[in-house]
Amino acid sequence: MKTWQFFLRWVRFLPAVVLLTVITRAADSHGGQDAAPTAEPPGAELRLLSVAEISEIPAPHDRLVVVARSVTDDTLHFKVFDRDVHVVVNNPETDFPEKTGEIAALKTLLAPLWEREALSDEQQDAVLAAVASITGESKQFPPELRSYGDQEMTSILAILKNRIEKQPFNLIASLLFLGAVLHTFFTHKFRHIAHVLEERHKQRIRAEGRTAEAKGYEGAQDDVSFKSSLFHFLGEVEAVFGIWVIPLFVLMVMRVGKDSAIHYLDHTVSYIEPIFVVVIMAISATRPVLNLAEAVMRKLASLGGGSTVAWWFSILTLGPLLGSFITEPGAMTICASLLAKQFYQFKPRPTFAYATLGLLFVNVSVGGTLTHFAAPPVLMVAGKWGWDIAFMLQHFGLEAASGIIVSNIIYFMVFRKEFAKLPRPAEQTTDIAADGTTAEPIPWWVTLAHLAFMGWSVANAHHTVLLIGGFLFFLAFHQATMHVQFRMDLRSPVLVGFFLAGLVTHGGLQQWWIEPVLGRLKEFPLFLGATFLTAFNDNAAITYLATLVPELTEGMKHAVVAGAVTGGGLTVIANAPNPAGQSILNRYFEDGISPLGLLLGAIVPTLVVGTMFMLMG
Repeated sequence: MKTWQFFLRWVRFLPAVVLLTVITRAADSHGGQDAAPTAEPPGAELRLLSVAEISEIPAPHDRLVVVARSVTDDTLHFKVFDRDVHVVVNNPETDFPEKTGEIAALKTLLAPLWEREALSDEQQDAVLAAVASITGESKQFPPELRSYGDQEMTSILAILKNRIEKQPFNLIASLLFLGAVLHTFFTHKFRHIAHVLEERHKQRIRAEGRTAEAKGYEGAQDDVSFKSSLFHFLGEVEAVFGIWVIPLFVLMVMRVGKDSAIHYLDHTVSYIEPIFVVVIMAISATRPVLNLAEAVMRKLASLGGGSTVAWWFSILTLGPLLGSFITEPGAMTICASLLAKQFYQFKPRPTFAYATLGLLFVNVSVGGTLTHFAAPPVLMVAGKWGWDIAFMLQHFGLEAASGIIVSNIIYFMVFRKEFAKLPRPAEQTTDIAADGTTAEPIPWWVTLAHLAFMGWSVANAHHTVLLIGGFLFFLAFHQATMHVQFRMDLRSPVLVGFFLAGLVTHGGLQQWWIEPVLGRLKEFPLFLGATFLTAFNDNAAITYLATLVPELTEGMKHAVVAGAVTGGGLTVIANAPNPAGQSILNRYFEDGISPLGLLLGAIVPTLVVGTMFMLMG
């Protein structure tokens, strides 16, 4: 090949490199904006005003409680705004005739406070509690942590008991959350039941003439077993938390009211991350993106002679770190797809297969921590705690990269003899379509357009309208270039998004117990606790709950996030991208991926990464 031809071949990738740089800087700038002091106070802000007209009450402000005194007749007016600046209370005292005694007591309490420039915490808490009792705002759900009035309690058990007494639904919500977690460990049982029911159903419809062939008309289909489909749905790990939202919502309506339940779902819970994960997973799984990733990995693997071990090392090192820029769900999709093609298709021994799976899950969990927008557990805290790319590189980057490389080397040394038994991957000279046939080459501008759509999605991850709008345009572009694409399959992305949406819905109701528990742990116990809890819960939920704990030190913030990403490979539910990897690689394991096999395969890299974070952090 002539020099100029070689140059032209590779210079076409220069815009992609520039685009990735712009994406990173744009996301960093976005994170910088979020880094402003946006954290909500643990309780509402109180303002006492003396006014001649109600119209003099100031403009809305999040979690603002206004008690206004009329200078003409000394009556009180209450106005309360919630977190989203919606008016939830706007009533004069005359609207509460059954509360005349409490209103009189409040006026007595306020008498010496009207002229004061600032109130003590005790005085503010007393006024807020009185207003909440009078207006019914005490029924806000979930309650503000300060509203429990247990700041002076020292015993965790006493605090939890007090919070259950103040809001009994706290216990119900946590028991339902526990039920969902336990459900995830029995999904294989539901899948087995579904398989048995399906076999019985097939025998029955054959006997009754309800098969497509027996029906005889064009477009006929076999009768579907509703029972089998139901149990199969119950056996989907990604569906579990969403399923348990149904009893949660029903009981919430019954116990705290329809308005409070709907307000919680509409305004309290944020579904930004689940929506973003659906979009980025769908784009990352397209043929142009996967082919580009494979081309990059092939170049790196060629440095090791293109052997299986070279591919294995390249995918498990560069792939997870790439997740810091294309997001962890995108990295998991790409790495799992390439491992299926370059490693798992050669049928390694089960021990080796599970070790690689555990390594993949752990590496992807920590590989996205070089930036603040790629890893779900980091994304949950970045805006609230003011973490940007510079912060992540300084406090997590070197530790994450070192942990990945050291873990890979350890497993390579342990299984080096196993590599010798695996065949060498064939040199690929043509593109292969999903069905194994030769596919048309992908024009460079199509790949560049996919990277642009990924960049748009990352830069607008927190702007849902722009994110969804860009994704709709991407779907149109995908259809217009279908001759060089795989068929778009949204099943896996939607299920993972459903998983995350259910998780944050449940997670928002766990702050009542997580705050006193996490708030009393020192850094190292907090790190261990976050790692352990992540095995039984999504690590994004752990870090999200940590943001609800007031006055965490910087060291404690680092400990909880480091622990959450360290434990992200121990189970399928530990990290949001894991179900995507499971869905891609499940067919390479007899009877599907075993939770115990995954746990054993992930223990060593988990210990290695945890050691790196604690020693170097």
